[in-house]
Amino acid sequence: MTTAIAVLSTTVLAGCSGTTGSGGTTLRLVAADYGNSPETSSSIYWKKVASAFEKDHPNIKVDVDVRSWKTVDADVAGMVKDGDAPDMAQVGAFADYANEGKLYSADQILSVPVQSGFVTQLADAGKVNQVQYGLPFVASTRLLFYNRKLFENAGISAPKNWDDIESDAQALKSDGVSVPFALPLGTEESQAETMMWMLSGGGGYTSTADGSYSIDSDENVNTFKWLQHNLVGKGLTGPVAPAKLDRADAFKEFTEGKVGMLNGHPTLMNDARKAHIDFGMVPMPGKDGKAKNSMGVADWMMAFKQNGHAKEIGEFLDFAYDDKNVMDFVKQYDLLPVTYSANTLMAADKGHNDLREFQKTLGASELYPFGKSSWSQVSDTIKKNIGKAVEPGADPQQILTKISKDANAADAAASASHGK
Repeated sequence: MTTAIAVLSTTVLAGCSGTTGSGGTTLRLVAADYGNSPETSSSIYWKKVASAFEKDHPNIKVDVDVRSWKTVDADVAGMVKDGDAPDMAQVGAFADYANEGKLYSADQILSVPVQSGFVTQLADAGKVNQVQYGLPFVASTRLLFYNRKLFENAGISAPKNWDDIESDAQALKSDGVSVPFALPLGTEESQAETMMWMLSGGGGYTSTADGSYSIDSDENVNTFKWLQHNLVGKGLTGPVAPAKLDRADAFKEFTEGKVGMLNGHPTLMNDARKAHIDFGMVPMPGKDGKAKNSMGVADWMMAFKQNGHAKEIGEFLDFAYDDKNVMDFVKQYDLLPVTYSANTLMAADKGHNDLREFQKTLGASELYPFGKSSWSQVSDTIKKNIGKAVEPGADPQQILTKISKDANAADAAASASHGK
């Protein structure tokens, strides 16, 4: 997932998928780990939820298998390929499985109150061919972070549009800041940085008319021309070329006080606070003011049909999406809840003041085109190539057109393979 950095792989007892024990049913859940140590492992959370559920449902046992974000998507894909799909998987993508007819739809497993309680933008992003298969699990949005001390030293204030970003970056550079604006377009997560800037420029990944990839739209091309000329070309993005800068490195330099501005998510907020960096956060500015939309990110829960346990899966997921369980998880990892009721609870809790700025942008956020089974392939293409679009002497139009052409070809191939 893009909303947490998880490096730990922890496996809790995982029996044969969907087995039926004596007098009851055993469900298997494979989940991603949002922690970075044994003490913060998500296995602790899921074992607690499973134990509480089993007390009220003595005929259903839940075995939990928690794995690192680095491998969990591939691990689940391997299980499905081997005919040993888990009953439930909480991972990063669902469209391929939905297109292959392997998943229960939301209305086949969830109670009406739970299904209708998801934030609309997130529920819609979980749909394939207008049917919801991906159940949002947690979410986050992105904000523009800035180092208050560096800004005060340079005599500037938080930017409100692109001209402000450029002028602020120029002032920071003149004041000796090595990285006025960190622009991570390396292979780690450049699809996120790309989308933030596209939305900021009035564009996006897909066409609102027909849903096709529109990566080379006029708005997107103009955005990357601006980045190339006004930031990169003027030496305002630091000594490392954007194509070689990964998000983790950019975050690290921000917490070391070397970066004036960059786009970030709640994890950066916590890391910066621990490093005693005085920072501010504002919504990503648009070209002439407010951006078209903010960028949202969600991770997903899905339910596989293979073992035929729709009723039992539904009972467990109804329990898992109870406000208390949702809030326990998001509090631990500083993420945003995916239901309206839990968002209301978070908004009323003064202990979550720092997350409110992220929460405010969730309702108007735009997510990746998760419903396209081609998205994972397209995302990989973007990661490998988008940094070239801002290199001095490059032609952003040509590079974005090539990426868009490859994206639509991948989409057509995916649709053909699923008989669409």
